[in-house]
Amino acid sequence: MYFLDIIGYFVFLYPLYMSITWMLGGMIFSLRRERGSCPSLIHYPFFSIIIPAHNEEVVIEEIVLSLENLNYPHYEVIVVNDGSTDTTAKILNRLAAQQGDWLRVVHLEPNSGKAKALNIGILLSKGEFLLTIDADCLVDQDVLRWMVWHLVTSPRVGAVTGNPRVRNRTSLLGKIQVGEYTNIIGLIKRTQRILGKLLTVSGVLAAYRKSALLHSGLFDGDTVTEDIDITWKLQRHFWDIRYEPRALAWVLVPETLGGLWHQRVRWAQGGVEVLKKHWNIWLDFKCRRLWPVYMEYFTGVLWAYCFSFLVVLWIIFGIFDNLCNFYFFTTTCPTVVAVHDNITTYYNPLLPRWFGAVLGLACLLEFLTSFMIDCRYEKRSFLSYYFWVIWYPAAYWIISALAAVKGVINVLWRRSRITVKWQSPDRGIHTLKLS
Repeated sequence: MYFLDIIGYFVFLYPLYMSITWMLGGMIFSLRRERGSCPSLIHYPFFSIIIPAHNEEVVIEEIVLSLENLNYPHYEVIVVNDGSTDTTAKILNRLAAQQGDWLRVVHLEPNSGKAKALNIGILLSKGEFLLTIDADCLVDQDVLRWMVWHLVTSPRVGAVTGNPRVRNRTSLLGKIQVGEYTNIIGLIKRTQRILGKLLTVSGVLAAYRKSALLHSGLFDGDTVTEDIDITWKLQRHFWDIRYEPRALAWVLVPETLGGLWHQRVRWAQGGVEVLKKHWNIWLDFKCRRLWPVYMEYFTGVLWAYCFSFLVVLWIIFGIFDNLCNFYFFTTTCPTVVAVHDNITTYYNPLLPRWFGAVLGLACLLEFLTSFMIDCRYEKRSFLSYYFWVIWYPAAYWIISALAAVKGVINVLWRRSRITVKWQSPDRGIHTLKLS
């Protein structure tokens, strides 16, 4: 078998196998663990909600006020303003003066990074349990009740990750990400939870046991995705992590290609940084349940490189074919020649093969499965967004693959042990109109 054939089959078989795995795992989780109403407890422990913020003047007031009357008896809100240069500090000071004791505001100077902002909030918190949310995150009124049930009933649970939903759905990119969040966030986390370990909690919405964070060393500032890193730190200290799809939140997603690209590069870079940072799990047999998660992500990065390599080849071969047709006035210009048993075969890698259609069909079935599972958390028009996911394999695979390639390059060139500062991400056209 030729080298290009091996790469081609890997590019085809890996996502096909993972699609089947995720569909089966998602359905099993949904049937076994997603039934029933919000559980009741005799005692509701005090919760501290921590919001790190940097230059969030457009969204911060709406988010803070939405937390005033949650369906939970005892909680506080701590907003950590990390070196904002806009009017975020003034807005927060005004809100703190107007609201009661349930809201506290902390100002940091200069910008020190999201991880440090979270750690400051944790150290100043009063609660036994913590909920961290992004500054653009609107949470469901029952979110704390769904989270606290896992933390109270099982002392081994160190964190519970929620179910973020896309809030801005007017643009093409926003509509595609409705399906992507349902699939990537929902279906994959359900499957990983069935298998026992999660790659990451959702940084936009996650609940923690404070003692577990202190035991694991809090958040580190040397990675661009502190949520992936803390997930691995907790699991390496043998804390269990749950996924609760009924803990809902609505977030703003990028609606420009530039914003989407920067977000995906950051995600990819953070994942590779965690692989690099936690490579020594292979030396500890006690961490064996993390080995499949590590291998799955590593294989995914390898797939991105192979896919990008084939895309480049397809482009080169396509240009070569066009040149042949132009100069030699021929309708066929073989770019690859294979000789086997005295039979010469000509084919052009740019032309799609039958497995391209199979892979596209598998992708659409995977999205359909995730939509059917998550439709209970959405309005009746939710299934109408399924029409837009047809663009996902056509464009998003290329963007995600190239972002993974760029993420690895960033990790290789970046100096280690540097505290990562942050910038407020692209919040979509919604915020551009308001600002």
